[in-house]
Amino acid sequence: MVRDVRMHTSEGFTPGLRGPGSGSTATRELTTIVRAARRSGRVATTAKALAAFALVLATSSDALAQRSLDAQNRVVQSNLPPAAGERGGPGLAIKAKKILTVPYEGEQFVDNAVLVVKDGKIEAVGPARTTPIPAGYQVLDVGDHWLMPGFVDLHSHVGGTFDINDTVYLTNPGLRVQTSVVPANEMFKVAVAGGVTSVLYIPGSGVNCGGQGILLKTGLEHFEEARIRMPGSLKIAQAGNPEGWTVGVGRSLMNWNTRDMLKRGKAYALRWKAFEEGRGEKPERDLEHDVFRDLEAHRTQISTHTQMYQVVMTTITMLSREFGFSVYIDHGEMAGYKASELAQENNVNAIVGPREIEIPTRQFIQWTGSNPEAILGIAAEYRKRGMKDVGFNTDAPVVPQEELLVQATTAARYGFPTRDLDTVRGLTIIPARTAGISDRVGCLQPGRDADVLVIVGDPADPRCAVDTVFIEGKKVYDTALERRRW
Repeated sequence: MVRDVRMHTSEGFTPGLRGPGSGSTATRELTTIVRAARRSGRVATTAKALAAFALVLATSSDALAQRSLDAQNRVVQSNLPPAAGERGGPGLAIKAKKILTVPYEGEQFVDNAVLVVKDGKIEAVGPARTTPIPAGYQVLDVGDHWLMPGFVDLHSHVGGTFDINDTVYLTNPGLRVQTSVVPANEMFKVAVAGGVTSVLYIPGSGVNCGGQGILLKTGLEHFEEARIRMPGSLKIAQAGNPEGWTVGVGRSLMNWNTRDMLKRGKAYALRWKAFEEGRGEKPERDLEHDVFRDLEAHRTQISTHTQMYQVVMTTITMLSREFGFSVYIDHGEMAGYKASELAQENNVNAIVGPREIEIPTRQFIQWTGSNPEAILGIAAEYRKRGMKDVGFNTDAPVVPQEELLVQATTAARYGFPTRDLDTVRGLTIIPARTAGISDRVGCLQPGRDADVLVIVGDPADPRCAVDTVFIEGKKVYDTALERRRW
């Protein structure tokens, strides 16, 4: 089996490597030349020596950087076989007191159950007394603990290097955050301990369109295995931050400019559609608008930074009704819930956060016109108005990625129902289905990825703890073997 072995060193230094000035032969020879030139007063020789020295510096630095990179990312052959449940390993059967399967429809849990995993996928789930375990499968009995799907967060900014300039233009549909991804980074490692196994890593909201996001697994170490889908979404922000772009812009200009981008993107996608159906010539490739081909084919969605009733209403009427794209509400605070009925009519879900409660403050009353005259649970207000599919997000690092469960339990404390596992569904199957990835994640059913949490009890209780995490059958966190990360 091939394993990745990374050399963890202090920044800028790799043991065993020597750069310019560390006593290398080239440096010693060059120093001799410069000293001789100075003694003889030959300026031309000195200039040549300095030029050669610059060349040595550049060559040595490049070699040092490459050797450092090779050392930190070398792949070595290991005789360790894949563990049970992983790809290429033997099968794994996990017995538990309760398994929260949470499919979109149907029975939501199984008592005294077993989950059967092979090659990173779920093979079967059902009552332990009637579900057969194939011969040779390793059996893990977690006793009174429960199993549930890994959490899915559709609003995260902690998947990469934080060096994305997504505010060059007011709309930047061609920008791709995938180039900045850092798999299994330190914040992701803590997120895993909080039960978060999948995230949508997206650009910011400083402009009306920051670019394209990517859907990732949090606990897998390589980009190719961590990637779920790209583009994960097109990020659009309709108010709340873009007003500060350059010298300042108003909502009329923002709406006009966003609609203009959507018109151009829609037209581009339709030209390609006509070509693929044999009804037109092949268009010239346009990387700026390529994402609209995926939007037109409903292979991805628009994740919309939208809040305040008037803005949420514009999100629904413009992005969904006018252009026919798949879109969901991301944020949705400040009386955005008043558009719930309109959202339902247009199949627009709400993924609420980072604010989970609405408080009457002078600042928000003056800014948004919303005065709830009470402390309200935002997710509960969406549900009261008929919104069936409500999920939760952190907007990490606004709320730390690992606190996604706390977001849901806060919503439960302020009126969001828990009796039908609604809170659990808002962490799992609802965001997975909203993002179009429920065929892989969000529930524990045959054929899905084995992204499984071993928890101590009801996840609607904020005291619930995650003890073990499997991602695609691979154990990536186990409190029996390490201290809790969170």
